[in-house]
Amino acid sequence: MELKWLEDYIALVEHGSFSRAADARHVTQPAFSRRIRALEAWLEVSLVDRSRSATTLTAAGEVFVDQARQLIEQIYGNRDHLQEISSDQQQLLITAQHALAVAFFPRWMASLSALADDALIRVSARDLHDAVEAFISGSGDFLLCYASPSIFDQLEQDTVESLQVGADQLVPVCGCDKSGQPLFDSAQDKPLRMLRHPSESFFGRLVQRECLSQLPPSLELRTVYENALSEGLKAMVLQGQGIAWLPRSLISAELESGQLVLLNGALRSIDLQVRFYRLRRTRSEVAERFWRYLQELYDQTAQIY
Repeated sequence: MELKWLEDYIALVEHGSFSRAADARHVTQPAFSRRIRALEAWLEVSLVDRSRSATTLTAAGEVFVDQARQLIEQIYGNRDHLQEISSDQQQLLITAQHALAVAFFPRWMASLSALADDALIRVSARDLHDAVEAFISGSGDFLLCYASPSIFDQLEQDTVESLQVGADQLVPVCGCDKSGQPLFDSAQDKPLRMLRHPSESFFGRLVQRECLSQLPPSLELRTVYENALSEGLKAMVLQGQGIAWLPRSLISAELESGQLVLLNGALRSIDLQVRFYRLRRTRSEVAERFWRYLQELYDQTAQIY
Protein backbone atom coordinates (compact mmCIF):
# COMPACT_ATOMS: atom_id res chain seq x y z
CA MET A 1 0.00 0.00 0.00
CA GLU A 2 1.41 3.40 -0.98
CA LEU A 3 0.20 6.80 0.16
CA LYS A 4 0.32 8.13 -3.41
CA TRP A 5 -2.29 5.52 -4.41
CA LEU A 6 -4.74 7.06 -1.96
CA GLU A 7 -3.91 10.55 -3.26
CA ASP A 8 -4.35 9.31 -6.84
CA TYR A 9 -7.78 7.93 -5.96
CA ILE A 10 -8.92 11.21 -4.43
CA ALA A 11 -7.64 13.02 -7.55
CA LEU A 12 -9.73 10.66 -9.69
CA VAL A 13 -12.81 11.40 -7.59
CA GLU A 14 -12.24 15.16 -7.68
CA HIS A 15 -11.44 15.42 -11.41
CA GLY A 16 -13.95 12.86 -12.63
CA SER A 17 -11.80 11.23 -15.30
CA PHE A 18 -8.56 9.28 -15.57
CA SER A 19 -7.06 11.71 -18.08
CA ARG A 20 -7.73 14.87 -16.05
CA ALA A 21 -6.64 13.19 -12.82
CA ALA A 22 -3.43 11.95 -14.46
CA ASP A 23 -2.70 15.49 -15.66
CA ALA A 24 -3.31 16.86 -12.19
CA ARG A 25 -0.95 14.26 -10.71
CA HIS A 26 1.58 14.89 -13.50
CA VAL A 27 1.88 11.29 -14.60
CA THR A 28 0.90 9.59 -17.83
CA GLN A 29 -2.59 8.15 -18.01
CA PRO A 30 -1.32 4.53 -18.31
CA ALA A 31 0.86 4.99 -15.22
CA PHE A 32 -2.03 6.58 -13.34
CA SER A 33 -4.37 3.73 -14.30
CA ARG A 34 -1.81 1.18 -13.08
CA ARG A 35 -1.63 2.91 -9.72
CA ILE A 36 -5.43 2.84 -9.32
CA ARG A 37 -5.42 -0.87 -10.22
CA ALA A 38 -2.63 -1.45 -7.69
CA LEU A 39 -4.79 0.18 -5.01
CA GLU A 40 -7.73 -2.02 -6.00
CA ALA A 41 -5.50 -5.10 -5.91
CA TRP A 42 -4.32 -4.24 -2.41
CA LEU A 43 -7.87 -3.63 -1.19
CA GLU A 44 -9.10 -6.70 -3.10
CA VAL A 45 -12.15 -4.77 -4.34
CA SER A 46 -13.02 -2.82 -7.49
CA LEU A 47 -13.32 0.92 -6.90
CA VAL A 48 -14.17 1.93 -10.47
CA ASP A 49 -16.91 0.47 -12.65
CA ARG A 50 -15.05 -0.07 -15.93
CA SER A 51 -18.14 -1.38 -17.73
CA ARG A 52 -19.28 2.22 -18.20
CA SER A 53 -17.75 4.76 -20.56
CA ALA A 54 -17.85 7.60 -18.03
CA THR A 55 -15.79 7.26 -14.88
CA THR A 56 -18.17 5.78 -12.31
CA LEU A 57 -17.35 4.49 -8.85
CA THR A 58 -18.58 1.16 -7.57
CA ALA A 59 -20.53 0.98 -4.31
CA ALA A 60 -17.28 0.10 -2.54
CA GLY A 61 -15.58 2.97 -4.33
CA GLU A 62 -18.17 5.44 -3.04
CA VAL A 63 -17.70 4.25 0.53
CA PHE A 64 -13.91 4.37 0.22
CA VAL A 65 -13.79 8.08 -0.74
CA ASP A 66 -14.23 9.37 2.80
CA GLN A 67 -12.09 6.57 4.18
CA ALA A 68 -9.25 7.47 1.82
CA ARG A 69 -9.43 11.13 2.78
CA GLN A 70 -9.37 10.22 6.47
CA LEU A 71 -6.41 7.89 5.97
CA ILE A 72 -4.43 10.59 4.16
CA GLU A 73 -5.19 13.13 6.87
CA GLN A 74 -4.31 10.66 9.63
CA ILE A 75 -1.01 9.68 8.03
CA TYR A 76 0.16 13.25 7.59
CA GLY A 77 -1.25 14.26 10.97
CA ASN A 78 0.62 11.45 12.72
CA ARG A 79 3.82 12.36 10.91
CA ASP A 80 3.51 16.02 11.90
CA HIS A 81 2.81 15.06 15.51
CA LEU A 82 5.81 12.76 15.65
CA GLN A 83 8.03 15.47 14.19
CA GLU A 84 6.80 17.94 16.79
CA ILE A 85 7.44 15.71 19.79
CA SER A 86 10.84 14.60 18.48
CA SER A 87 12.12 18.15 18.16
CA ASP A 88 12.78 20.67 20.92
CA GLN A 89 12.52 23.49 18.36
CA GLN A 90 9.61 24.70 16.26
CA GLN A 91 10.07 24.06 12.55
CA LEU A 92 9.08 25.56 9.22
CA LEU A 93 9.31 23.11 6.32
CA ILE A 94 9.57 24.79 2.92
CA THR A 95 9.54 22.76 -0.28
CA ALA A 96 11.33 24.73 -3.00
CA GLN A 97 12.01 24.39 -6.68
CA HIS A 98 15.71 23.59 -7.17
CA ALA A 99 16.74 26.82 -8.90
CA LEU A 100 14.98 28.99 -6.31
CA ALA A 101 16.46 27.04 -3.40
CA VAL A 102 19.90 27.93 -4.73
CA ALA A 103 19.50 31.39 -6.22
CA PHE A 104 16.54 33.10 -4.53
CA PHE A 105 15.86 31.60 -1.13
CA PRO A 106 19.12 32.42 0.71
CA ARG A 107 18.90 36.17 0.01
CA TRP A 108 15.15 36.24 0.58
CA MET A 109 15.29 34.38 3.86
CA ALA A 110 18.13 36.53 5.15
CA SER A 111 15.78 39.49 4.99
CA LEU A 112 12.99 37.55 6.75
CA SER A 113 14.86 35.60 9.41
CA ALA A 114 13.49 37.82 12.19
CA LEU A 115 9.96 36.76 11.20
CA ALA A 116 10.56 33.05 11.73
CA ASP A 117 10.35 33.18 15.56
CA ASP A 118 13.70 31.35 15.86
CA ALA A 119 12.12 28.29 14.26
CA LEU A 120 14.27 25.73 12.51
CA ILE A 121 13.85 26.36 8.78
CA ARG A 122 14.09 23.19 6.73
CA VAL A 123 14.27 23.44 2.94
CA SER A 124 13.53 20.47 0.70
CA ALA A 125 14.76 21.21 -2.84
CA ARG A 126 13.01 19.23 -5.59
CA ASP A 127 12.02 19.49 -9.22
CA LEU A 128 8.73 21.30 -9.70
CA HIS A 129 6.62 18.20 -10.28
CA ASP A 130 7.81 16.47 -7.09
CA ALA A 131 7.67 19.73 -5.11
CA VAL A 132 4.06 20.42 -6.04
CA GLU A 133 2.98 16.82 -5.50
CA ALA A 134 4.56 16.82 -2.03
CA PHE A 135 3.00 20.17 -1.18
CA ILE A 136 -0.51 19.29 -2.37
CA SER A 137 -0.37 16.04 -0.41
CA GLY A 138 0.35 17.99 2.77
CA SER A 139 4.09 17.47 3.07
CA GLY A 140 5.56 20.65 4.53
CA ASP A 141 4.24 24.06 5.43
CA PHE A 142 4.96 26.05 2.27
CA LEU A 143 5.95 25.78 -1.37
CA LEU A 144 8.31 28.20 -3.13
CA CYS A 145 8.27 27.96 -6.91
CA TYR A 146 8.02 29.76 -10.22
CA ALA A 147 4.50 30.25 -11.50
CA SER A 148 2.84 30.41 -14.88
CA PRO A 149 -0.90 29.60 -14.74
CA SER A 150 -1.13 28.81 -18.43
CA ILE A 151 1.57 26.16 -18.07
CA PHE A 152 0.95 24.83 -14.58
CA ASP A 153 -2.53 25.00 -13.06
CA GLN A 154 -2.45 22.37 -10.31
CA LEU A 155 -2.05 25.08 -7.67
CA GLU A 156 -5.07 27.07 -8.82
CA GLN A 157 -7.63 25.67 -6.43
CA ASP A 158 -9.65 26.89 -3.47
CA THR A 159 -7.57 24.98 -0.92
CA VAL A 160 -4.39 26.87 -1.88
CA GLU A 161 -3.42 30.50 -1.40
CA SER A 162 -0.26 32.29 -2.43
CA LEU A 163 1.78 35.46 -2.33
CA GLN A 164 4.03 36.81 -5.03
CA VAL A 165 7.36 37.27 -3.25
CA GLY A 166 9.62 38.03 -6.19
CA ALA A 167 10.14 38.21 -9.93
CA ASP A 168 12.68 36.66 -12.25
CA GLN A 169 13.36 36.09 -15.94
CA LEU A 170 14.26 33.05 -17.97
CA VAL A 171 16.95 34.40 -20.29
CA PRO A 172 18.93 32.92 -23.21
CA VAL A 173 22.67 32.98 -22.48
CA CYS A 174 25.96 31.56 -23.63
CA GLY A 175 29.64 31.69 -22.68
CA CYS A 176 32.23 34.15 -23.95
CA ASP A 177 35.64 33.85 -25.57
CA LYS A 178 38.78 35.50 -24.19
CA SER A 179 37.87 38.80 -25.84
CA GLY A 180 34.44 38.83 -24.21
CA GLN A 181 32.55 37.96 -27.39
CA PRO A 182 29.72 35.42 -27.26
CA LEU A 183 30.67 31.92 -28.34
CA PHE A 184 27.37 31.56 -30.19
CA ASP A 185 25.53 34.05 -32.37
CA SER A 186 21.88 33.80 -33.40
CA ALA A 187 22.83 35.47 -36.69
CA GLN A 188 25.19 32.66 -37.72
CA ASP A 189 24.26 30.29 -40.51
CA LYS A 190 24.81 26.96 -38.74
CA PRO A 191 22.43 25.58 -36.10
CA LEU A 192 22.93 26.80 -32.54
CA ARG A 193 23.86 24.15 -29.98
CA MET A 194 21.09 24.12 -27.41
CA LEU A 195 21.32 22.90 -23.82
CA ARG A 196 17.78 22.53 -22.54
CA HIS A 197 15.47 21.44 -19.81
CA PRO A 198 13.49 18.28 -20.69
CA SER A 199 10.51 19.05 -22.90
CA GLU A 200 8.03 17.73 -20.32
CA SER A 201 9.42 19.93 -17.51
CA PHE A 202 8.01 23.32 -16.47
CA PHE A 203 10.90 25.31 -17.96
CA GLY A 204 11.02 23.04 -21.02
CA ARG A 205 7.35 23.60 -21.81
CA LEU A 206 7.62 27.32 -21.11
CA VAL A 207 10.61 27.80 -23.44
CA GLN A 208 8.94 25.74 -26.15
CA ARG A 209 5.73 27.75 -26.05
CA GLU A 210 7.11 31.25 -25.51
CA CYS A 211 10.40 31.08 -27.42
CA LEU A 212 11.07 28.12 -29.67
CA SER A 213 7.66 28.20 -31.31
CA GLN A 214 8.24 31.86 -32.20
CA LEU A 215 11.63 31.45 -33.87
CA PRO A 216 12.00 32.51 -37.51
CA PRO A 217 12.52 29.65 -39.99
CA SER A 218 16.05 30.87 -40.69
CA LEU A 219 17.16 30.23 -37.09
CA GLU A 220 17.76 26.59 -36.21
CA LEU A 221 18.51 25.20 -32.76
CA ARG A 222 19.90 21.69 -32.29
CA THR A 223 19.52 20.11 -28.86
CA VAL A 224 22.79 18.51 -27.77
CA TYR A 225 22.20 18.14 -24.02
CA GLU A 226 19.31 17.92 -21.55
CA ASN A 227 19.27 18.33 -17.78
CA ALA A 228 16.31 18.95 -15.47
CA LEU A 229 18.54 20.97 -13.13
CA SER A 230 19.22 24.57 -14.12
CA GLU A 231 22.50 24.38 -12.18
CA GLY A 232 23.58 21.53 -14.45
CA LEU A 233 22.77 23.51 -17.59
CA LYS A 234 24.59 26.51 -16.17
CA ALA A 235 27.75 24.44 -15.69
CA MET A 236 27.61 23.27 -19.31
CA VAL A 237 27.05 26.81 -20.61
CA LEU A 238 30.07 28.00 -18.63
CA GLN A 239 32.07 25.26 -20.35
CA GLY A 240 31.11 26.74 -23.71
CA GLN A 241 28.97 23.77 -24.74
CA GLY A 242 26.01 25.74 -26.09
CA ILE A 243 23.21 28.16 -25.26
CA ALA A 244 20.50 27.74 -22.63
CA TRP A 245 17.55 29.54 -21.09
CA LEU A 246 18.36 30.02 -17.40
CA PRO A 247 16.83 31.98 -14.50
CA ARG A 248 18.55 35.36 -14.32
CA SER A 249 18.77 35.10 -10.52
CA LEU A 250 20.87 31.94 -10.92
CA ILE A 251 23.43 33.56 -13.22
CA SER A 252 23.51 37.19 -12.05
CA ALA A 253 27.11 36.95 -10.82
CA GLU A 254 28.29 35.36 -14.08
CA LEU A 255 26.52 38.01 -16.16
CA GLU A 256 28.08 40.77 -14.08
CA SER A 257 31.58 39.27 -14.34
CA GLY A 258 31.27 38.72 -18.09
CA GLN A 259 31.52 34.94 -17.95
CA LEU A 260 28.08 34.72 -19.55
CA VAL A 261 26.33 37.03 -21.98
CA LEU A 262 22.69 37.53 -22.87
CA LEU A 263 21.62 36.57 -26.38
CA ASN A 264 19.14 39.03 -27.81
CA GLY A 265 17.45 39.35 -31.16
CA ALA A 266 15.19 36.43 -32.04
CA LEU A 267 15.85 34.63 -28.75
CA ARG A 268 13.28 35.99 -26.32
CA SER A 269 13.33 36.20 -22.52
CA ILE A 270 10.40 35.10 -20.35
CA ASP A 271 9.12 36.98 -17.30
CA LEU A 272 8.53 34.79 -14.26
CA GLN A 273 6.73 35.20 -10.96
CA VAL A 274 8.17 33.76 -7.78
CA ARG A 275 5.29 32.65 -5.57
CA PHE A 276 5.02 31.32 -2.03
CA TYR A 277 2.13 28.92 -1.43
CA ARG A 278 0.39 27.37 1.52
CA LEU A 279 -2.62 25.13 2.03
CA ARG A 280 -5.42 26.98 3.80
CA ARG A 281 -5.44 24.48 6.66
CA THR A 282 -2.69 25.43 9.11
CA ARG A 283 -0.11 22.85 10.15
CA SER A 284 1.34 24.77 13.11
CA GLU A 285 1.11 28.05 15.00
CA VAL A 286 4.58 29.15 13.89
CA ALA A 287 3.63 28.53 10.23
CA GLU A 288 0.44 30.56 10.67
CA ARG A 289 2.32 33.47 12.24
CA PHE A 290 4.96 33.39 9.51
CA TRP A 291 2.26 33.51 6.81
CA ARG A 292 0.52 36.46 8.48
CA TYR A 293 3.82 38.35 8.66
CA LEU A 294 4.37 37.76 4.95
CA GLN A 295 0.85 38.90 4.13
CA GLU A 296 1.47 42.18 5.89
CA LEU A 297 4.91 42.56 4.29
CA TYR A 298 3.66 41.99 0.74
CA ASP A 299 0.24 43.56 1.21
CA GLN A 300 0.88 46.36 -1.28
CA THR A 301 2.18 44.21 -4.13
CA ALA A 302 1.04 40.62 -3.56
CA GLN A 303 -1.81 38.95 -5.33
CA ILE A 304 -3.53 36.43 -3.10
CA TYR A 305 -5.72 33.72 -4.60
